[in-house]
Order: sequence, then structure tokens, then C-alpha cells
Amino acid sequence: MSRTISVPFTSRRFPMPYRCPLCFEPLHAEATGLRCANRHHFDRAREGYVHLLPVQRKHSKAPGDDASMIQARRRFLDAGHFAALREELSARLLARQPGRMLDIGCGEGHYTGAFAEALAQTPANPPKITVYGMDISKPAVRLAAKRHRSAAFCVASIRELPYLDSSFDLVSRIYAPSEPSELHRVIRPGGELLIVTPGKRHLHSLRELLYAQVQEHDEEDPPPPGFALTDSAKIGHRMTLDGAQALDLLRMTPFAWRADESLRQQIAKRSRFDCEAEFLIRHYRRL
Repeated sequence: MSRTISVPFTSRRFPMPYRCPLCFEPLHAEATGLRCANRHHFDRAREGYVHLLPVQRKHSKAPGDDASMIQARRRFLDAGHFAALREELSARLLARQPGRMLDIGCGEGHYTGAFAEALAQTPANPPKITVYGMDISKPAVRLAAKRHRSAAFCVASIRELPYLDSSFDLVSRIYAPSEPSELHRVIRPGGELLIVTPGKRHLHSLRELLYAQVQEHDEEDPPPPGFALTDSAKIGHRMTLDGAQALDLLRMTPFAWRADESLRQQIAKRSRFDCEAEFLIRHYRRL
């Protein structure tokens, strides 16, 4: 039976990993949020997350996925269409038992929450596992923090991760972009990096609706600098969707920007849409 753990901002066994995004000094917990030695303060939202993306570091007024994309992804993932990937990743984390992990580009927290729930089943009192999630989209992080109380979330940029050096035993990157030097900085020596990318036939049928000629995804992906590949696997399955589910799938992908309203309506009216899901999973060790 799983148990829910409310993750505090700080812990005697696991000191807080956050650093100030303005001066890079360690952040410490206060009643209303986080503060560094230079008195930069960041409020904790009602949902429990902290906003660590200073306005001067934003490249737009509302960076990241918007509310419609986030809701589409939540509906699609909640329906279980990518459940095989979620279960596979959770099993891999259980086998590794990271003391503290980070999920970058966590979105609305679908995978982050699963990781926290899976790792919370390990016998420990107080709990040994702490899972962190971050995304640049404030609406996504708000949803994640509201639903998944067993993980700690923040709004931040991948370009400058708001975490101290060598803070994590494992970092996961599921379809998210990343800055390799920042990944290397926040993972401890000997720690792990878990990356999920599309297999060559991933969503091929969906892309056929958008492109005259569809190229398969390139599966070549050399290790990031400072990391060595230790394990890789591919999983995949066929999905049978109705029109509403197919439209949600489109909306949660970057391909949505290529679809005009006429195509969206055509997809929504379909009684059946068959599509491929194919994922590459790679584990790397930090050198």
C-alpha cells in the first residue's frame, strides 16, 4: 500500500538543496517561503510551490506551456495512454533507490508524482526519499503542487537550475530540454541522469496529419559532456484513441502549432485514431 508523504521545505537528514537564482547563495526556509543571506526572499504559494524565476530572467510574460496545453496533457495522461512508460520509470527508480532526485521539465507532475509515490513505499521513518520537480510554466507547477503533495515543486529555468552543486543522486529529464553543464553541476559525482526521448516511430501517425513527408525521429543521442552511458532500453505500444483523446494528444505536443482550426475539427470528429507510442530510456552516470 502506498503512503502519502508531505515533503517539508527543510529536513535535518536532507538539507535544503535550493540556491538563490539572483546571487546563488543557499536558500533557507522561513514561515512564508525561502530567503538567502543577501535577503532575497521568495514566497511560498498557497499550493506549496516556490517561484524561483526572477522577472529579469524571463523571455516572455508567461513562459512555458499555457493552461490549455497543460489541461490537455493532464487529461491524456490521466487516461493512462502512457502508463507503460510511467510504470517502467517508477520500477527503475525503485531499483536504484536515490536519496534525493529531481525531475526537470516536470509539467503538471504526472511522472514526478508517480516517482514520489513509488519511492515513498520504501521502509523509512522519517522518509528517506525526497523528490523535487521544476518547470518554467507557472500554471503547470501550480497544478503539480496542488495534486502531488509528496513532492516539492518550483517554477524555474533550465538554463540556471535553482539548486546547489551536487544536490541530487538522480535527475530525470523526460522530453524536456536541458543545459548539460547545469545537469552535471547539480548531480553528485557518481550520480545518475535518466533521459527519455522519442523512439523513431513515436507519434508517427499524428505527424502524418501535419507534414507532407514525415521523417523518423533520430535515435542517436551521444552522452552529455561529463556523463557515461550505463543502460538503455526501448519500450513502445499502439494506442487506440477517440477524437477527443487524439485532439488532446495533439494539443500537448509542439506539433499543435502547425495545426489549423480545420485540422483540429477533423481530428476531434474521428471515431477512432490509431497511433504509435515509442520511448527511448537511457541512464547515464556522472563522471
